[in-house]
Parts: sequence; structure tokens; C-alpha cells
Amino acid sequence: MTGFSRRRAILGATALFASPLFTREVFAQPAAGPFTLAPLPYAADANEPHIDAQTMTIHHDRHHAAYVTNLNAAVKDHSQVAAMKLQDILAKLPEMPEAVRTAIRNNGGGHANHTMFWLVMGGKGGEPTGELAAAITRDLGGMDKLKADFNRAGLTQFGSGWAFVTVDKDGKLAILNRPNQDTPLMDGKRALFGNDVWEHAYYLKYQNRRADYLAAWWNVVNWAEVAKRYAAAKAGTLDI
Repeated sequence: MTGFSRRRAILGATALFASPLFTREVFAQPAAGPFTLAPLPYAADANEPHIDAQTMTIHHDRHHAAYVTNLNAAVKDHSQVAAMKLQDILAKLPEMPEAVRTAIRNNGGGHANHTMFWLVMGGKGGEPTGELAAAITRDLGGMDKLKADFNRAGLTQFGSGWAFVTVDKDGKLAILNRPNQDTPLMDGKRALFGNDVWEHAYYLKYQNRRADYLAAWWNVVNWAEVAKRYAAAKAGTLDI
């Protein structure tokens, strides 16, 4: 091969690996197993300008995909666990095989949290209506107080973690934060919605300005989807 041809081959390969299509093909296909990675329910740029498309792509196609791959690896020799629903695995975490319990906690929690996370975004922000709005007023003091308290929960979560609004079977709401990929499912609760405050969720656009990210995130909340989750929680059908 001539020097010119060799350079063309290298440049062509570099362009292929750098393309969004190639990235998605490589990173969005977790190892085979009972748990799968659903595609984003909207285009990667749907949350622009508040969350950039590159962050969304890397977050979903690499980080979330890795959680699914690692979870499948953790349960592959434990057929009884592999046959369970994810929410049941996480609710019974202390009963999981000790050798893989930490891997299940980290990766099962990551899979559950991110599955929820994609679903509650892709909207236009604003405010909820109806029964959900009434519950926010009743339990959380209204939208302004919800945003302030929720943002504080995200901002004061040391290191990596999440801020959540939880919902019980009676429709009562509460705000909490959790470290790493811990999820309310581990406490027998359900997340109505949550925001990821791991740095990979915001660092490309906001760098160390977590407060700015938390404030901007409300502009992409899909309140119609959150309202569906609220109704499902009261009906006892909300899984993750």
C-alpha cells in the first residue's frame, strides 16, 4: 500500500469511528442477556439547548449501555435472579447472591434509574395539571417550593448520585437524594421522577456548574409522562 493510500485508509477509519452512527452501533448494543437497552424515546437533540445531543448520546449509548452489559454479566450464572423483574431484584437486594450483590446494586440501580430518566424528559417543561399538580401542592408546597427543594437535594448530594421525587401507593409525594446508582426501589418505594447528578450527565455543557444544570433541567421535563407515572403508581402498576 502506498503512503498516500495508507493515509486515506487511516483518515477514512477515523471518520467512521467518529460518526454518530458508528458510535451508536458500537456502544448501544449491550451483551446478550435478560436485560436490554431501549432506544431513547426521542431524538438525541430533543432536549437542546438545555441538554446537548452529544451528552445525551454518550450518556445513553455508553453509560447506560454499560450498566445493562454489566448487569447481564452479573446474573448470567444465577438463573433464578435472571428470571426476576428488575424492580423485584432491587427490592430484594439483601437476598441477592453475595458474590454479585454489589454488581447488581450498582448496575441494576443504574439501569432502573436511567430507564426512568429518559422517559421523564423530552418535554417542554412548564407545569403539571390536574391530580398531579394537586399532589405537588398538597405534599411539596407547590411548584416553586418543589423546584427549590429538589434542586437543593441534587446540589447537596455529595459526589455522584440522584435527586428523586418518590410516590407511594396512596399518591403521597416526597423528595430525597441517593448516592451513586442507589434507587428508591431498594427501599420499597417508587420514583415518580428523578434527575441524574453524576458529572457525566452535565459536564460537557455545564462543567462544574451543577446548579445551572439543575435549574435548566426543568425545561425538558415531560409532565404528561410524569402524570402517567403518577396514575400508574396509584394503580399499583408502576414498575421502574
